[in-house]
This record gives sequence, C-alpha cells and structure tokens, in this order.
Amino acid sequence: MKSRALGLLSGGLDSSLAALLLQEQGIEVKGLYFNTGFCLVEAAQRVPRRGAPRAVHHGERFASAFEIPMEIVDIRDEYLQRVLRHPKHGYGSGFNPCIDCRIFMLTRAREIMEREGWDFIFTGEVLGQRPMTQMPRTMKLIERSAGLEGRIVRPLCAKGLPPTPAEIEGKVDRERLLDLSGRRRIRQMELARRFGLTDYPTPSGGCCFLTDPHLKWRFLDLVRHRPIDDIPYRDFFLLKFGRHFRLSPAAKLIVGREESENEFLMERGEGFVLIRPESRTGPLALLDPAAGEADLDAALGLMAAYCAQDPGEAVTFSVVRPGGEAVERAARPDPEGLEKRRIAKETVWKRKN
Repeated sequence: MKSRALGLLSGGLDSSLAALLLQEQGIEVKGLYFNTGFCLVEAAQRVPRRGAPRAVHHGERFASAFEIPMEIVDIRDEYLQRVLRHPKHGYGSGFNPCIDCRIFMLTRAREIMEREGWDFIFTGEVLGQRPMTQMPRTMKLIERSAGLEGRIVRPLCAKGLPPTPAEIEGKVDRERLLDLSGRRRIRQMELARRFGLTDYPTPSGGCCFLTDPHLKWRFLDLVRHRPIDDIPYRDFFLLKFGRHFRLSPAAKLIVGREESENEFLMERGEGFVLIRPESRTGPLALLDPAAGEADLDAALGLMAAYCAQDPGEAVTFSVVRPGGEAVERAARPDPEGLEKRRIAKETVWKRKN
C-alpha cells in the first residue's frame, strides 16, 4: 500500500524539498500551511502596492506547480491566545515564540494526521540550521510536547538522526533521504535545480514578521503600556504598518507611509481617532482613542511636520473620533518630535531605563 505523509509546508526551500524527496519515492504527500496572521505575504495581500501583482504565498505556488494538495488552516485567534501572549518557552531575538509556535503547529498537524489516517508527519527541518528550534535537544522537546515522538520524518537531515518507525517499517526509504546540517544551503540549492524548483523565497529569509528585529521595539512598547491579555490581534498586526510614535502611556500614533497604507489604515480605523490633512497633501494617521488633548496636539504637530512646506506653516486637519463628527484643527510642525517620539530601539530603551 502506498505510504501517506502529511507535512508542514511553508513554501520555503527546505519544506518544499522535503515534500519532493518523499514524492520522488512514490509517497502520497499533502501539505499544511498554518496561517498565524503574521506572515509577510499576508501583509502584502492586505496592503498591495500600486501596480503590483497580487501577492501569492510561496506555499500555494509550490503546491500548484508540483501538484501537491495543500490545506490552509487559519489559526490566528487561537495562536494569539495560546502562543503569542504567554509562550511557555519564551521569545527569540524578536517577538517570536518559535518553540511554542512549533509545538502548537505540530500538535494541530497530529490531530489532522490522526483524523485523516496519514502515516507520518514530515518537516523541512535541518539539524543546527535554526538555533532556537532545530538543535537535537529542542527538536526532541518539541516532538514530545506535540505528542509526536518518533512520528516525524525529516527528509533533509534524517541520516543524522536515529531511524524513525516509518523508516524502520519501510514506509519511507531512509537510504534516499539526506544528512544535511548547518546553515549553509548550497546542497539544498543544488537539489532544487535537480527537481526543477526555481521559484522559492530567498533561503533563510523567513516569512514571519514576529522575527523582525526592527519590529521588536514596537512589540515591546505595546506590551509595556497595555496588559498583553487586553491587546487584540488587530493591534499586533498593525505593528507591521506605518510609522509609530509614542505620545504618552495612553496614546500611540500610527502614520501612513504611502497611499496604499493610508487606505489600509482608513479601512482599519474603526475604534481609533482618524486624522487626515485637509489644507495640504500628506499621510493619514490613527490615534489611540484614549488620547487626551495634549496627545492630540502632539499628534497634529507630528503630522504637520510631514505636510508643511516650511517650519512656520500651519496645516489644517480633519479629526474624527470614534462615532463622532469630524472637527477641524490646525497645527504647526514639530520636526523635533519625529525622532524623539518615534518608537525605535533608542527611544524604547531610554523610556525603560
């Protein structure tokens, strides 16, 4: 009987090659893509640039090109509640709960595997490639925590690991698997050429913006000023967009950087104070609804700095509070506030200390 393998398919080079190595053996392969809501491709889909083609996830393109069925599983709400807010194993160098994320996805994959009758789970992991999740000790921890001890086949590094039951029982030919390790991907790229796989993202680039070191400071600023259990998914997702300024403990300002972001922020503006320039061309901004008058004055000064042609010029804005009427307010530019209030490593560090 033909073996059946269910795998985590991100569309990256490694997971794609893992699927192809098994498919080459005649094994029936199906991919799972878990949508956490923090994928860079999803962000590009939400905010498409003018004239740019629709962003398509690498996993979708790969699965279509090689006729591999793929299921997209939306885990956004559960991921926020069970993984991002209080990861048992902590965060990485960014705001990335990689170990807990891996356990959660593999647990869900196990449930699907058992429900649909697949023989084993496969992944694109390579020994030593990612220091947080792909070291032998951590891989064992993740496997055990997900209830998958011995049931994960890792085609790219299988020969560097003990044989799994699937290999011992002949469901997969261990001799046709690999022994890759480390962070260099020369052998992967050679293998991709052999398979005719040319459309894949930059190796080691990753697609999760939780790992972005520049966004780390926005995450830290957000959770420092609000209880993490009170922060909705929307506010986490908005960290990827615009320029962010901390005005006071109660108020933050998000300023659009281009037309597509302005439109996106307007669509997502429910519940925020919406600020839009009227007398000059300029960006749109969202202000926390808890902002006081001093916060609003500061926000308008920053906005004017982006709109005015000279330092003394007053700019008129439309200010719309949630559920309220639009009012007009004028402000003069505060260019010094742009860097002083911008949420970045330097400003967050100073406020912390």
